[in-house]
Amino acid sequence: MAFLQKSSDEKISPPLSEGDISLAGESSRRLAVALGKGKAAKIRIIDGDEDITVPLSAMRMLLDMLTHMAEGEAVTMVPIHAEFTTQRAADFLNVSRPYFVKLLEQDKLPYHMVGSHRRVYFRDLLEYKKQSMKDRFNAMDELSAQAQKLDMY
Repeated sequence: MAFLQKSSDEKISPPLSEGDISLAGESSRRLAVALGKGKAAKIRIIDGDEDITVPLSAMRMLLDMLTHMAEGEAVTMVPIHAEFTTQRAADFLNVSRPYFVKLLEQDKLPYHMVGSHRRVYFRDLLEYKKQSMKDRFNAMDELSAQAQKLDMY
């Protein structure tokens, strides 16, 4: 399994041309309409006569990628089992590296050592990010309930 992420690293992909952006927009709209509710989809490459059956999950990932491209954004596909350095993990979570290292030292995230360097599995980063967002929403709900109870608005 892989995860599709908007890329902030311009080295990954050259800037998209206006033609590419327009084509990606048209392709994503047509693909969104064409995707059914089945377990697989077929695409036909015009240069040949062979049908290619693709899992529906891959077609949805292609749709997501085309949608981002239509907005002029570069995307990166990351395998779920990929190992991240502390810097790359911190970048993904949008925190500083020292803050991220503190999270590791406080056992907030699992990690393993490769030589003298810490490595974090991408799947663990996704789980941490998901839980962190859930905790934030719960805190906001609690603050909102308290404000309503105190008739603050």
